[in-house]
Amino acid sequence: MAHHAVEIILTRPITPGELRRACRSVPVATNADRTRLMAVHGARSRGGALHTLRRRLDALLPIDVLTTHYPDRRGRVMLNVALPHTADQALRQAAAATGQRPQDVLRRRVSEALARDEQDRARLLTTRLEGLLAHHTPEKVLTSVASLLHSRPYRHTPAP
Repeated sequence: MAHHAVEIILTRPITPGELRRACRSVPVATNADRTRLMAVHGARSRGGALHTLRRRLDALLPIDVLTTHYPDRRGRVMLNVALPHTADQALRQAAAATGQRPQDVLRRRVSEALARDEQDRARLLTTRLEGLLAHHTPEKVLTSVASLLHSRPYRHTPAP
């Protein structure tokens, strides 16, 4: 049986009591603000690990999403999302209308949303750079970026 690293994303910070109760069922580690947990769980598959952890922890924690922490060979992570009844029904109807499985419809919709988000972020960056270039030479902008990157350690922080 393989062990799988699972990230548990919560809808709100958990209380110390909730964390103690969860740890009695599954050993977990928490981040500083107690909105994300990590667990290593043994299962035959990544999906099995997500499914088992959802069943064991759903009644104990305000779980939003479970996800495999490490991507697979194709660079994808697996998600376990508990949808509200109305969203689940809509997803099943869309799947039936297209002759697909609900998880395939959800996968496509999530992929499309991520692609749109990436395009929006690229457009925002381009707009901001065009604003800078309207007031500064390309050399000054590039020199400033290089100086900024050199003076502090790199941290990836998403743009607002």
